[in-house]
Amino acid sequence: MDAHPALTTFNEEEQAFREAVRDFAENEIRPHVGDMDQEAKMRPEIVKKLFAMGLMGIESPEKYGGAGSTFAMACMAVEEIGRVDGSVSVLVDVQNTLVTNAFLRWATEPQKERYLPRLAQEWVGAYALSESSSGSDAFALKLKAEAKGDKYILNGSKLWITNGNEAQLFIVFANVDPAKGYKGITGFIVEKSFPGFKVGKKEDKLGIRASSTCELLFENCEIPKNNVLGEIGKGYKIAIETLNEGRIGIGAQMIGIAQGAYESTLKYIKSREQFGKPIAQFQGIQFQLAEMRMELEAARLLVFNAARLKDAGQSFVKEAAIAKLFSSRAAEKITSRAIDLHGGNGFTREYPVEKFWRDAKIGQIYEGTSNMQLQTIAKLELENG
Repeated sequence: MDAHPALTTFNEEEQAFREAVRDFAENEIRPHVGDMDQEAKMRPEIVKKLFAMGLMGIESPEKYGGAGSTFAMACMAVEEIGRVDGSVSVLVDVQNTLVTNAFLRWATEPQKERYLPRLAQEWVGAYALSESSSGSDAFALKLKAEAKGDKYILNGSKLWITNGNEAQLFIVFANVDPAKGYKGITGFIVEKSFPGFKVGKKEDKLGIRASSTCELLFENCEIPKNNVLGEIGKGYKIAIETLNEGRIGIGAQMIGIAQGAYESTLKYIKSREQFGKPIAQFQGIQFQLAEMRMELEAARLLVFNAARLKDAGQSFVKEAAIAKLFSSRAAEKITSRAIDLHGGNGFTREYPVEKFWRDAKIGQIYEGTSNMQLQTIAKLELENG
């Protein structure tokens, strides 16, 4: 197994945590990866073990049943699990960097007391922003919320919602006043058991197949008024700021996937012989390996730079966009080159690199496409340059 990169500095506590997560991923997740990918289904026992390991409430304070740790530690968990399986990795990522983060920043104290212990110990969360008409234009929302007595009534649908099948709790964005445009968008806390709510079809995807990506249906769905997240009309701010943090998590997932592909390739080129010697001894192979390692290390440094800025309370929006953009490109490139270096074996499912490649592609699409990251970077440069 490849020793973890010396170029990225981690303290003793972080390194011990990283190694514990790596052992967990190797022992509890890896044996099921192939079957979960083929069946396109997450194993429930793995989800239970994630909670038992304390990996579903990493930043939540201890008083809410969480680990009381840092955002960077959450990213380490996402990376190490991604090294084994991108599907489990994104489940952990959404739970920590989107759902839990949104509660920590925007929920009332009663909401935190009700939901954070469940999110840390038993409930999977999901983050429901996208719709058929709102992809990169995230705020062209058509899901409507109408005030009625002590409730809001939601009607409409959501698409491409990660963790849809596993989740018991959903952060849902709807518009309480479409005439106001994005200023009417509001966040709601929706429990799976609420009347009028239903999880719809699951998408059949290229990669991260065990991760459920689902449609959500709202038909006169009743939401208590005290389940508004933040303020009425402030949903756009909650969504934007939470996604800025979530993009760092996706960067961590991408470097995990790239690390897994790199390790498989390093092992393979040492054992595969051609012309009487391991192909690792050919300079052309060595140069490609060096390129892979360089891109992987650069991506990791960008991701954890953004994570540490976030933990330090400093501005990180541009750094998050750079980290996600670069790491997702690097992951696709590294996993593709891994297939090349495996030759014909890389194109078969007997070897893991084709799955790493399939899992990597989504990184340039979800939580803000690469073009949206370019736009963010350029806008901030022009404003601050």
